[in-house]
Amino acid sequence: ALDALKLDIPALRGEGDQLRVVGNLPYNISTPLIFNLLKHATHIDDMMFMLQKEVVDRITAEPGGKDYGRLSAMVQYYCQTDYLMKVGPGAFNPPPKVDSAVVYLKPRTHWEVEANDVELLSKLVAKAFSQRRKTLRNTLKDLLTVEQIESVGINPTQRAETLSVTDFVNLSNLLPQEETEEAG
Repeated sequence: ALDALKLDIPALRGEGDQLRVVGNLPYNISTPLIFNLLKHATHIDDMMFMLQKEVVDRITAEPGGKDYGRLSAMVQYYCQTDYLMKVGPGAFNPPPKVDSAVVYLKPRTHWEVEANDVELLSKLVAKAFSQRRKTLRNTLKDLLTVEQIESVGINPTQRAETLSVTDFVNLSNLLPQEETEEAG
């Protein structure tokens, strides 16, 4: 049996082809699998998944809502998202104890503002949402100064859930690029 979390995504496509990824994802691995697919978004034309409704709510959430978080910001950085439909338990036999929903994800080819380094963006978003009730001034203090946060037009007393994806990109672009080559 293949482990979907360990698949070599680029190797699945033919020469010059883009992948179309469709699935009814196991709820226990849906988030890690989606994050793995996002790393290979340049090889994917589009994706359509049936997931637990709460996960689709989080993927498609807008800033300011209770469902908006790390998953929302990162999926929406990589993809345009479209909540297609809710699927009730009665559509399955045996019926699950949760509602499902179908989401469509179209990897972006152009961004309003592109991240200099998506790993730094991911690190910053994770840090910002690590303590939801704290302000950016507190959650990002190890990464950015108050002055840096203000320099991109963001109030440091805001909380992470109020920031747009573009806001997160602007903040991450302030971070110094990490060295990727070994010194020597």
